[in-house]
Amino acid sequence: MRLQVFPIIGMLASCAWGADFSLAIGNPIAVGVLASGTIVKKDVGMAVRAENCAEPGKAQISGTAEGIVDGARRSIPLRVLPATTAGAFAVPHDWPQGGAWVLNLTGHCGNATASAVVPMGPNGFLRESSKFFTRAATAAEVELALKTLTGGGK
Repeated sequence: MRLQVFPIIGMLASCAWGADFSLAIGNPIAVGVLASGTIVKKDVGMAVRAENCAEPGKAQISGTAEGIVDGARRSIPLRVLPATTAGAFAVPHDWPQGGAWVLNLTGHCGNATASAVVPMGPNGFLRESSKFFTRAATAAEVELALKTLTGGGK
């Protein structure tokens, strides 16, 4: 009888703690205050948060803005600034105005990797068109998001 109980307890434990590491995006003011003490304003760009990370204070997020401006392909490294809340970050709007842009964000929590490909519209990020992965996004996935944003993809 005991042998039957332990597998069930193990299954319950894996369900309770088995959520995958992921990234969540939000309004930049959701971050509140950066670790530097700077108050985040609406024009920052966006907020990103490490979800289901056992040690959110150790989470690392990096990214690039991938765009097409005047027909030319551009790639710009993003600044990802830590907030006072562990695992929360602000992404300043450092890419040029105009053109079509998607943000390619990759996060790490221990050995886990997650990513988000976030199309940007004239009024900020487009949540409904964003794609989230429990791995790094591929170059093809980023290109497809950019092509879709410019009206050239499905």
